[in-house]
Amino acid sequence: MKLSDFDFDLPDDLIAVRPAVPRTSARLLYANGDGPLADMSVMDLVDLFHPGDRLILNNTRVIPARLFGKRHRDSAQGPVSASIEVTLLDPTVDGDWTALVKPLKKVKEGEDIVFSDDLRATVIGKQDGQGVLRFNLTGEAFDDALFAAGAMPLPPYIAAKRPADAQDLVDYQTVFARETGAVAAPTASLHFDDGLLELIRAKGVETTEVTLHVGAGTFLPVKVDDVRDHKMHSERGIVTQEAADEMNATRAAGGRIIPVGTTALRLIESAATDDGTMKAWDGATDIFIKPGYAFKIADALMTNFHLPKSTLMMLVSAMMGTEKIKEIYAHAVENGYRFFSYGDSSLLVPERSVK
Repeated sequence: MKLSDFDFDLPDDLIAVRPAVPRTSARLLYANGDGPLADMSVMDLVDLFHPGDRLILNNTRVIPARLFGKRHRDSAQGPVSASIEVTLLDPTVDGDWTALVKPLKKVKEGEDIVFSDDLRATVIGKQDGQGVLRFNLTGEAFDDALFAAGAMPLPPYIAAKRPADAQDLVDYQTVFARETGAVAAPTASLHFDDGLLELIRAKGVETTEVTLHVGAGTFLPVKVDDVRDHKMHSERGIVTQEAADEMNATRAAGGRIIPVGTTALRLIESAATDDGTMKAWDGATDIFIKPGYAFKIADALMTNFHLPKSTLMMLVSAMMGTEKIKEIYAHAVENGYRFFSYGDSSLLVPERSVK
């Protein structure tokens, strides 16, 4: 299984830099087993889901993890002050943060970085090419100061085209975001608004929330030719007992389990037993889903269009089959679908789940 098996040509102008407005006006490519592909819109989900289906929603809340500040320290030549850029990655067990720091090599342990009148941090260490920061605030005070001072950590393929702005604080957040901790959005979920969710529930489709705090590692490229040698990044997730019970009840009643986004899918596949029974989960997962994987609980998947040669291309290939995904992506490119985080979406239903 070679990395080149998951490559495709993508015109640069198909990379979306802003989302569709309204959210539900985005296009949707429907792939139902071996049947013909259908060009639809996100609003058509009301007709595509069945009564008794259960959507799994990732309720993680993206933090504005990109910060710009000034570093300060005293030296023999006098006070030193210089600009610094920080992208928060993961909280540590002690409440500190690992972060990408530019320029890291010039930052010294013990020096302070001031981001705003309210928010500052001390560099307490370096590890694995990252800085470790201790902030002056914790809890809600930290969240408030961070949301006032920070910018959304847009994916590299958007950030290369334009800087983050105030609109991204709204656009790059789902309408059901509740649990703070992600540095990237569960982007398939960005297509939902409250009105669409109400219509779906009125049809008899249930929803269950889980939490996977998406990390910056989701954007790391695969650097090995044999994809079996790739090591996945780890992300923290939570499935409550209530959520597990809801999914088990849906399966027992013959309904489909449909995660919205690859993050929700990866989490529930991590928490499910081999026979598909859901268990409560609170921990880290580095599950790597690629062709040959036997899905334990996910019956279908709503997801955006992914980067060539990425682990997410491997995941959707596992869901639908490599040849079917090549057909789906060729159709999307040919028909001008918008790609990646702010792009259009798809509903992938493998042959085994067609009803």
